[in-house]
Parts: sequence; structure tokens; C-alpha cells
Amino acid sequence: MSLSPAAVVAGAYFPGPRSENETWVRGEFQAVLDQWFDWRKHLFADDPCLVGPADRLSPGRLERREILSRELAELCEALTAETPTYTPRYIGHMKAEVSLPALLGWLAAMLHNPNNTSREASKVGTVIEAEAIAMLATMVGYDPAKAEGHFTSGGTVANFEAVWRARYRLDHWLSLGLHIAETTGEPLDVFASAHMGWDRFRALWAEHGLTDAVLRRCSAAVGVPADVWRRISRAAGRDYMGPVMLVPGNKHYSWSKAANLFGLGEESLWAVGLDADGRLDVDDLERLMQRAEAEGRPVLMAVGVAGTTETGEIDPIDVLHDRLERWESERGLHVWRHVDAAYGGFLCAILGGPDEAVLTPASAAALRAIGRADSVTIDPHKLGYVPYACGAFLTRDTARYAVSAFDAPYLDRPELGDGKWSSTLEGSRSAAGAAAVWLSGRTIGFGPDGMGALLAETVRARQAFEAALGEAVPEVRFLEPADANIVCFSLAAPGESLSSANRRTAALFERIHQSPEFSVSKTTLGADYASVIARHVSGFGGAIDAPGMVLVRCVFMNPYWAAPEYRAALIPSFIALVREGLGRDLEAA
Repeated sequence: MSLSPAAVVAGAYFPGPRSENETWVRGEFQAVLDQWFDWRKHLFADDPCLVGPADRLSPGRLERREILSRELAELCEALTAETPTYTPRYIGHMKAEVSLPALLGWLAAMLHNPNNTSREASKVGTVIEAEAIAMLATMVGYDPAKAEGHFTSGGTVANFEAVWRARYRLDHWLSLGLHIAETTGEPLDVFASAHMGWDRFRALWAEHGLTDAVLRRCSAAVGVPADVWRRISRAAGRDYMGPVMLVPGNKHYSWSKAANLFGLGEESLWAVGLDADGRLDVDDLERLMQRAEAEGRPVLMAVGVAGTTETGEIDPIDVLHDRLERWESERGLHVWRHVDAAYGGFLCAILGGPDEAVLTPASAAALRAIGRADSVTIDPHKLGYVPYACGAFLTRDTARYAVSAFDAPYLDRPELGDGKWSSTLEGSRSAAGAAAVWLSGRTIGFGPDGMGALLAETVRARQAFEAALGEAVPEVRFLEPADANIVCFSLAAPGESLSSANRRTAALFERIHQSPEFSVSKTTLGADYASVIARHVSGFGGAIDAPGMVLVRCVFMNPYWAAPEYRAALIPSFIALVREGLGRDLEAA
């Protein structure tokens, strides 16, 4: 029987659930170490040795090595109690096996310990980072020749990076509007000024003969914010309450952190409603835009999510862009558009290949539209199968990558040099994650024949799981639709109340959790998911008598699900576990 492209990728580029690639991996690890040791021995061959032949076996050194060996062995033994996320039996969270290219790339770079804070501190690592960012940019639909970005510790910091740059842009535009209002006496239209666009900005800059020094005096980012806000209020003839961020109701916790850290306040985070499918409601986003305009509050950014944390939904990114681009073309109002694709960004690798049909047309259209965003967050340590911690922040072009500084008029802003330390929130940044992504891109590839084939098969694994479990256990109620490789379900008999279904679903989760056979996770959908809950409960004719809905959550991102043998062995085992738990539940009742 011929293997599928996904099974070939999983078999060649991963360690194997039973360490099937052990011999080859040992050889590659040894080759990396051999090259590293040889480099150190021969680079400055005439330098003196720290330890002579006779000293290497001295009692003091032997004793210390023995201590290290003992403690290392203890550490390795302790780590065997860690959650075995390498196995396809682990379907609990967004975490799975690490690929061999990523592991070997990480190891090779880590031995040299480069710091990507600057070209001086990392001659090779910074080059690798730029090439790896170009690979990711291509995958999400950006022009790699124009895109810019860097690696972060994860999606949270990458989202912070987007807020920083969106604030830079908005602050420039609003500062210019404030200067004109104060010098001419014209009323300040805060919303129009804050969203004027760079073409309008440049025209007004030239018309009013502005300089950097003048604009700095009107900037809340580089001046005293309280004073600048007071001046904005006076020029606008109304109290200025600051900008808002429009983020879906199923937002990641990083957005609340961002509002806090950037001094915006929790009230500035406006939740966009979700539709009955759990995706961002673009009509509600536009309603909030209109409210912000009426209240004279700029929109710092509008956020869409590709692969939500809880259930994996992909927001209608294409519709979001269409709506906001209409605001640009018809009214000249430019709003920063960010896509949080920390989880689902790598699904773009499926697009344009033979497996694209595994995605719904709506999901494919949304993923294809990511390249229209101003900025994107993506986490290689999730569906890129790269070791923690490795996130990435991307912008469509160098102009959007600019951060808070008034070094020169925007059009002529000088380059920051070879190092990115002044344009990244994190100063020191390891090159290991970049190397892991770089080697993954050079081997597995981030297109339909490589990573795309593998990820498409994880979606098929989810579909096979749903089909088999749904047929075997009619009381299992799947949360629909499922856009990616995450599936959530509850237990409910026809006409059962939500509170009763919640108790039984939670009990099933506990029984699975206590079993050594599988690892799953649990989530509770709250008020933001009201439409989703109503639709789900109506599916089994129940009554909503609880404030939230409990679900068992399964993430099918493990690469070994591509092998038919694992589906044949593990899905029936999981069904048996559910049946056992359901039987005990009925006995208890």
C-alpha cells in the first residue's frame, strides 16, 4: 500500500511515536556535536588549552563530572513524568511532537548561542531570521520582498508588537491633526485625523511645513499623555477618552494584557459579537466602528482570528477586509487590521494544493485573505511543530513595521541598522527558533506538498474521529462547524437541559482525564458565545438553564494521525472509553 504524502512527511521528518527514527536521529545529533567541537578545536588552534591531559582525570574534576552526571540523570528521570505530548494519544491542547528539522535546527543554533539583538551579536542568526521570516511571509500571502518581521517568544508578545506599531501610526496622524487644529483654530475631528492615511498625512505635512520637532510636541507617545489628551479635548470641544481596540468576543487573553500594558484601560477593549458559528460578526464590528466615530474615539486596530484558542474557528478575514477597505475607499478612513493567526496561520500551507478541499470554502477564503492585513501573528511552536518558545510577528511591508520614534518624516525615515533591538519589544532574542523554522522550511516546506499535506491530514483525522464517535455514541453532540483540526463535544440526551448536559460532560472529561490512555482538555463557553450555545442546545431540544456550556475539547494536530494504523487503533479505543464513562454515568443516575 502506498503511503500518503502526509504519512511520508510524518515518517521522515518526525522522531516516530515509538522512536522509529532513533538510529538516524542519534547519528544527526552526533554529527551536529562533532561539527561544533571541531569548529571550537580548530578556529584558534594556537590558543592555550584550559585543561591539560593530566588534569582531565584529576580527582577534583572527576568528582564534579560525577555530580553533574548524577544530577543530569535525575533531571532526565524526572522529566519522564512530563505529559507525553509526542504521542497521538495526546489530544488535549495546542501542543504536539516536535519535528526533526526543527529540533536539529534549534540544537545547531543553540550550541552557538547567537543573540539576534543585532548583526554584531549574531552574524548568521540574523540572516537566518530574515530568510525564515520571508518563508512565513510567503506562506501567509505577503510579498516576501516587501514583508518585514521578527521572531518572538510567542503569540502574546507578537500581538503586543502589533499594538505598538498601530499606536505609532495612529499617534502620527492624530498628532498632525492636533497641530493643525491648534495653529489654525479649526475644530479637531479626532476620528478623521486619527485615520487619515499616509497620503493625507504627507500632503498636510508639506502644506503646513512641519518638522519632527513640531510634531513631537503634539505626540502622546513621546510627550506627556495626560497633557496631550487634555489638548485634544480642548481642540475637539469634547472630552477625549482615548482609542479603542475591536477584538472578537472569543479573544485571547493577550489582548486584555495589551490594553493594560499600553495604558489604554480595560474599557478600551471593545468585544465584537460572535455569530451562531462562533466567528466574528462583521456587521457588529462595523456597528462598533460607527459608535467609536460618534464618541470621537479612534480605533487603534480591528482584529480577526484565524484559529481561535478555544474551538479553532476561523473568522471571515476576507469579509472583514472588504468592509474596512470600503471605509478607506469611500471615506478615506484607514484602520489597522491585524490577524491573530497564532494557531491557524500554518493552515495557509494547504492553500493552492490538492488538499484544499479539506477546508470549507469560507475557511479557505479567510485564510487566503490574511495577506491583506497590516500585521499578522503566527506561532511556529504550534502547527509549525517547532520547540518552545517561538512566535513570529509579520507586517505587510517595512512601512508598517515602523515603531514609535520621530526620527524623520515618515516617508524618509532612516533604516534602524542591521540590528532590530530598537524595533522589537524584546531586546535579547535567541536565534534558535529562527533556525528551527528555517530548517523546517528548507526541508518539510511550507507549501501544499509539505506542511500543507501534513496539516490537511490532521483535519481529516478530526473528521474521521467525529464520524466514528458520532455514529457509535448518539449522545455525543459536536460543536459545529469545526474549521480546523480542533473538535469540541458535549453529552446530551434528547430534551436534556443544559445544566444536566454540563454535569455529564464534565464527569466524562474527569473520567478521561483520570485514564492513562488519552489526554483531552475541557473548555466552558460563556456569555460571548450565547448564539453558539443557543444553536448547540437547540440541536438536542434542550433548555438553557446554565450561564455557560461545558465541552470536551480535542486537538488533532499530532503528525502521526496521518498514519491509518493509528486511526484504526486509537479511535475505537477512545470510543470504548467514552462508552465506559457513559455507562458509569447512567449507573450513577
